[in-house]
Amino acid sequence: MNLRQLAHLTALAEEGSFSRAAERLHLTQSALSRSVQTLEDELGARLIDRAGKRSTLTPLGEAVLARARRITLEAAEIQRSAELLRQGEAGTIRVGLGSGPGALLMTPLLAHVAPLYPDVRVAIARGSTDLQVQQLRQRELDALVIDARRMAPAPDLVIEPLTELRAGFVSRAAHPLAAQAAVRFDDLLRYPVATTPLSDEVARILVERYGPRADPARMGALVCEDVGSLLDTVAQTDAIFLGVIAAARSGIDAGQLAELRLSPPLAAGARFAYVTLAGRTEAPVMQVLRRFVAERLRD
Repeated sequence: MNLRQLAHLTALAEEGSFSRAAERLHLTQSALSRSVQTLEDELGARLIDRAGKRSTLTPLGEAVLARARRITLEAAEIQRSAELLRQGEAGTIRVGLGSGPGALLMTPLLAHVAPLYPDVRVAIARGSTDLQVQQLRQRELDALVIDARRMAPAPDLVIEPLTELRAGFVSRAAHPLAAQAAVRFDDLLRYPVATTPLSDEVARILVERYGPRADPARMGALVCEDVGSLLDTVAQTDAIFLGVIAAARSGIDAGQLAELRLSPPLAAGARFAYVTLAGRTEAPVMQVLRRFVAERLRD
């Protein structure tokens, strides 16, 4: 028994036919059949029931497949570990950024890596949390930096808390509400609210603080994963941004945007986390990302 035979069995189980599995493995059908037959001979029992063009696993085949997947995964991780140790501060940073982290980190990360780490390639993915978790599980990404409130805990995920950034409401500097010393929530609702999709926990906090009208399902008129686009819209219209204040900091410092002084103030924030896949060897180059995230995710 060897890793190649186990990989052949796995491909056959996933494809359901010798022809498709052989094509995927770049083998002839006869070579694949011999490989599986040799494995069956070594185990002394059938692993595959062959019925016409369709191939299904026997009960023993199901048991062997479960172990084969773990063994081949571990073998791949051993090879990956050796390769990563050879890379050092080289290789690829493949990271998924949530809406808030994307606004705070994406451009600064690219500008940081380009001059200091010429041998490092950065690949940034954006999208919904569910999509990014799927990409992480499929090993298309190596890490995520996202709002932990939008993450469902799972045994195959390692969720490391990073920091909590204050949230609030932001308008253009010349907005009618910007000059008020205390803005009531009802006054704010006269204008469109621009926000990213919010977690159930944040929705609960809003409703507890300001009443049923603060439910994001009723309040959010402009909903988008791209914080930069939301802030651009706020700068050009009377829409009001609800989100992490740090994402609007440059516009506030430049005098283009203003944080609204709500009464009572919003007592909520974004809890960012660094998420990786349990059991997956982390490339040394990912320390570049970890250090950068720790330095930049601040109010």
